[in-house]
Formats: sequence, C-alpha cells, structure tokens
Amino acid sequence: MTRRERLMATLRGEPVDRPAVNFYEIGGFDVDPTDPDEFNVYNSPDWRPLLQLAEEQTDLIRMRSAKMKPSSENCRDEFFTTERYEKDGSRFARTTLRVGGREMTSLSRRSPDTDTNWTLEHLLKDIDDAKAYLELPDEVFAYEPDVSKMVAEDERLGDRGIVMVDTGDPLCMAAQLFPMSEYTIIALTEQELFHRLLEKHAKYLHEQTEKVAKAFPGHLWRIYGPEYAAEPYLPPRLFEQYVVKYTGPMVEIIHKYDGYARIHSHGRLRAVLPMIAEMGAAAIDPIEPPPQGDVELADVRREYGPDMVLFGNIEVSDIENLVPADFEKVVAKSLREGTAGQGRGFVLMPSACPIGREITARTMANYETMVRIATGRLATDFGG
Repeated sequence: MTRRERLMATLRGEPVDRPAVNFYEIGGFDVDPTDPDEFNVYNSPDWRPLLQLAEEQTDLIRMRSAKMKPSSENCRDEFFTTERYEKDGSRFARTTLRVGGREMTSLSRRSPDTDTNWTLEHLLKDIDDAKAYLELPDEVFAYEPDVSKMVAEDERLGDRGIVMVDTGDPLCMAAQLFPMSEYTIIALTEQELFHRLLEKHAKYLHEQTEKVAKAFPGHLWRIYGPEYAAEPYLPPRLFEQYVVKYTGPMVEIIHKYDGYARIHSHGRLRAVLPMIAEMGAAAIDPIEPPPQGDVELADVRREYGPDMVLFGNIEVSDIENLVPADFEKVVAKSLREGTAGQGRGFVLMPSACPIGREITARTMANYETMVRIATGRLATDFGG
C-alpha cells in the first residue's frame, strides 16, 4: 500500500498491510530547514536527519489550517492592536484590546532556541474583563476561510500521506484567554458567564467549520481544546457542558462532508472517553499512558477501538530520555495493544515533539526504532 492508501484505509476501518507510523508535528508542521532566521530551530543541522526520516519513512499527516481572510464587515482593527518587537534576544508580541470602557493586554515571548511562544500575560484577568470581552461585536470574528493552500499541499503530497485540517474548538478559544488558574475558577463558579463566552466563539467556529469541510471534504481533522475540561482542571460533568455541547456540532459538520474528526486531548481520559464517544468522534489522540494519562491503550482499544481510530501512546519524554533498548519495549507494547482484537485502526504516534535545536543521538535512535518496529525494517536500514 502507498502511505496515503494506508492512512485512508485506517481511517475507514479497512484492513492495512501494517500499522501506520507518524511523527506528529515532525513532518506535520510546515517548517523550512533552509530558512536562516535565527528563530527557526529547524535550520539546526541536528534536525535534518530527523526531518528526512519523517519525510521518507513515515506515513505523513500534514497539519494545516485554512487561511482566514477578513470579510468585508470585519472590524477587528477597531478594537485590537498588536505591537511586535525584539528585546534581549527574544521576540515579543503585545496585544491591546479596548472594549467596554476597559483596556486589556496580552504579552507573548519567543526565544531563538525553542519552537514555542510563551504567554507571559493573558488577555483576560478577571470576571470584569470577561464581561467587557463579551461586548465585542460578532463582526470582530468575521473571516472567510480559503482552502487553496491545503488543496495544493494535498496534491504535492501525492501518495506519501494526507493533509489534516487543524482547528481549535470553542473551549480552546475561550480558555486560552485567561491564566489557567483564573480560567478554572471562572469555568467552575461562573458557568453562565462562561457559556456566553463559549457561545460567542461557537457561532463563528461552527460557520467556518462548515465552509472548510464543504470546500475540503473527506479529510482528517484534529480538534484541540477538549482537554481544558478534563481532569484535573474541571470535573467530568463540565466536559458534557463545555465540550459535547459546543465541540459536538463541529464533529457532526465534519462527518457530514465525509471527513474524520479526531479529538485531541492530553492527560486523563478515563472519565471523558464515554463523552468523546457520545460525540461520534472518528479518532482520538494521543492516549498518553500512565502516569501522564490514566488509562491503558489496551483498555481503550477494547472499549472504544471498534468505533474510533486510536493515535499515539508514545510519550515524547520517553523518546528523549529512554535508552534505546527500553524504548523498544515501549514501542512494542504500544503496537501490540493498539492492534489487538477488533478495532477500527491504530496509528503509532508520539504525544508531541522536541522543541529545541538539539536532537541527541538517543532521540534520533528512538525515532528510528518507531519506524523500524512498525514497518518491520532492519536496524541497518537506518545506519544502526
């Protein structure tokens, strides 16, 4: 089978020649190792063998989002301003929101040595900020999605893999406005207010999901954000209210256009898995093993595998830290449990990827192990 055929058969629950193996963000993110920008960690020579391994040997799943173009009625610039600057070797972005008689700011920082943006200050600090935010007109969020780049990427990939639409859900959009401590307090104690925030974001997200799913049908999607309502952050009863109610319609829309909705949720899953199944999700990731998670892959496969494709079960911390002999046992266990009994399909995949410039020999060897065991290749095929 080609890599595209293998992934699509897995999503449809059809037989495959072997389990798919995917490196998640590696081969998924849109990166350019030739870009000399000092903030591009992927131009480090350390990364090139790993990027090459992903491109040549894994079942590629490109993570892409539709380009959002402001519609004619968009009025975001009337309320938001963003200043970008460099200081002490880092890049900063300060966003200011003026609405409801209040001025709110957020601040993010990016260093040249890590591929991530750190939020130093969140936009909303308290209930009064949240109430003012709700005064924003809906036109602030009026964008028209353009899928042309995703279509072009799908064509470029050919038989090497597939494109996955990447999107947050209403809970993600609302929760990330606050510091985590303030979010959990407001979501737990001010539920009416928090529902209003979710409804505000659901309105445009549901509309955009419909347009993208219709214009780019039959593809895998990743919906991130549900973990904000899982334990230990919130009790499971609020997962029903904050995820099933607002993310569930996105799943339905995606499936209406023959797509496959994959729910992304780190950490504890046991209490929320029945509700993820209730939404009709076609797949789930990354199914982290204990102690990061609270459920074994074998149990998820047995109880939910017939209806959902399972992605993951490999911790990036294990890739970076375990000696190859021990990591090989971890991979073998995941493959064994992920493919046991009756199930729709399994994709061996890490929970995340390294974010720094250095890729150690141990990390590289462990990524090679994932490919070697999943594909039945010999260690000598990777120079081992």
